[in-house]
Amino acid sequence: MKGRTILLDHLNDRQAAALMVDGRLEDFLIAGDAPAPGTIYRARAERPVKGQGGMFLTTPDGPAFLRQVKGLAPGERLLVQVTGYAEPGKAIPVTTKLLFKSRYAIVTPGAPGLNISRSIRDEDERDRLLEIAHTEMGDSPFGLILRSGCSGADAEEIAEDIAAMADLAAQVMEETSNEAALLSEGDSPHTLAWRDWVDPADVVTETGCFETHGVLDALDVAQGTAEPLPGGGRLYIEQTRALVAVDVNTGSDTSLAAGQKANFACAKALPRALRIRGLGGQITLDLAPMPKKDRRGFETSLRAAFRADSEETILAGWTPLGHFELQRKRGRVPLREVLK
Repeated sequence: MKGRTILLDHLNDRQAAALMVDGRLEDFLIAGDAPAPGTIYRARAERPVKGQGGMFLTTPDGPAFLRQVKGLAPGERLLVQVTGYAEPGKAIPVTTKLLFKSRYAIVTPGAPGLNISRSIRDEDERDRLLEIAHTEMGDSPFGLILRSGCSGADAEEIAEDIAAMADLAAQVMEETSNEAALLSEGDSPHTLAWRDWVDPADVVTETGCFETHGVLDALDVAQGTAEPLPGGGRLYIEQTRALVAVDVNTGSDTSLAAGQKANFACAKALPRALRIRGLGGQITLDLAPMPKKDRRGFETSLRAAFRADSEETILAGWTPLGHFELQRKRGRVPLREVLK
């Protein structure tokens, strides 16, 4: 099947969304048991961790951990937002930098100013969007970022989106309760699909559409360790408690350039493989043998692939043993935790 298709369904009684591009699963979102990223709490400071420069907090959904704390004393109340999923048994990761994010607009209470996505380069379009932003925000103390999806979008829809996020931000920021409380829930998979998958696509909402459109078959592959590569190679992706290990295998290719070809194929395929599996944290690549002179090209290819990915990933570099390491945000719930 050619083209882009967004499928909204449920899997194991959990809300889920799938993005198929030319018949291949390109992205997958599923609800987890932990609070979703974007959830906002009024939390209470409990115990500092001086060695890590952080503070444990109390929230209605359990303990949270705030990094890089300065001037915060136990017992104080503060607004925090969930930034990702915690590993089992660990505290919820949170930040004090709140973002109210929707399809077209991001309202930033702590960062005033009106900004437009740098990917929108047409000056006339930027002027149009800036006019909409000024009209809707007025003298608001909040900042605003207009996302790349605004390009060519209807002015009224953009204005409604800005107004909705500004109203939500005002409501949360004006909350005066002293008790730990849930103030705003993070987006569900269906809402995230509407918010982030903005390119034109057919949308299918019928129950059972995952089965009829090949999503379940693709998830069967994603639940295993092997990920096929073009040219006959494979990635073997295994999650441990400490890190995610990725082994690159050349398969049946025995040519002199087999390692180089498999490694460059890995660079292109890895963001999708990690995204669908919901994997993050420390990632170590055990690459196929290739000359050191090809390392720079591999890094360039890997950097380009992750630049278009939805989750923040830091390319840490090479180890003395020739492995390549990454640090990836835990912005997704691991697939094996919800489909086991």
